[in-house]
Amino acid sequence: MLDQFHKATVQLGEISIRYAMAGSGPPLLLLHGYPQTHVMWHKIAPALAERFTVVASDMRAYGDSSKPPTDAQHSPYSKRAMGKDQIELMRYLGFEQFLLAGHDRGGRVGHRMSLDHPEAIQKLAVLDIAPTYTMYKTTDMEFATAYYHWFFLIQAFDLPEKMIGADPAYYLGKKFGQWGRDGSAFTPEALAEYHRCFTPETIHASCEDYRASASIDLEHDQKDIDQGRKIQCPLLCLWGDKGFVGHKYDVIAEWKKWAGQVEGKGLPCGHYLPEEAPDETLEALLNFF
Repeated sequence: MLDQFHKATVQLGEISIRYAMAGSGPPLLLLHGYPQTHVMWHKIAPALAERFTVVASDMRAYGDSSKPPTDAQHSPYSKRAMGKDQIELMRYLGFEQFLLAGHDRGGRVGHRMSLDHPEAIQKLAVLDIAPTYTMYKTTDMEFATAYYHWFFLIQAFDLPEKMIGADPAYYLGKKFGQWGRDGSAFTPEALAEYHRCFTPETIHASCEDYRASASIDLEHDQKDIDQGRKIQCPLLCLWGDKGFVGHKYDVIAEWKKWAGQVEGKGLPCGHYLPEEAPDETLEALLNFF
């Protein structure tokens, strides 16, 4: 997929990151969500590459990128560590400053990157998320039911790994069916890639991603709150009108607690904006960037 893109794997210290790159113009980094890979951008990345130098990468824990050993604090899978990989990738490619769009987990990594590296992120778009801190700290029955995986995946090793690993294809199908609103939006080629990459190593590493979100990431967020640190760059938040996030939260109001310049809107789809509503997602990103 993304056949017109140059694909490579770069070694960044002890971590290797897989990426695809094409186009010319201002650099734009695309980060995927769970349980996907950079392939999730395949419907809109070629059009973005007509205006931007597009880099779509597999984040640490996912796709063909590294899944390093963890520790008791889950720090190798903190959004700080995952974001640092992407900063180093873009520097390796020659970009000290760049635009960033992140869907789902990629949006959470982008959130952390914009706080840790404000000099690098020129504009940030987050797709179908409210801030992690908000979602955990305001948990109620409705949220816990809809986002049960947030509480399942953070259970101690190796309970979720064993249960998901018993039938990974079934689990992926249930996740895509629960969050999406148009099953036909996922092409056979994309689904095949998601299944190929959902290995035992990815299952474990992605659990670590969520374990970090419920522990060390909240500590980092709390420190930002205590110090009054906010996202400095312009922020666009997009969400699926048929999904949970826009129903549950006042998305723009929640992001205004974390950033000074916020705009956004809902799109006619479920959770997977670039695949379910590619034309509308492309238009919104082009207008913003």
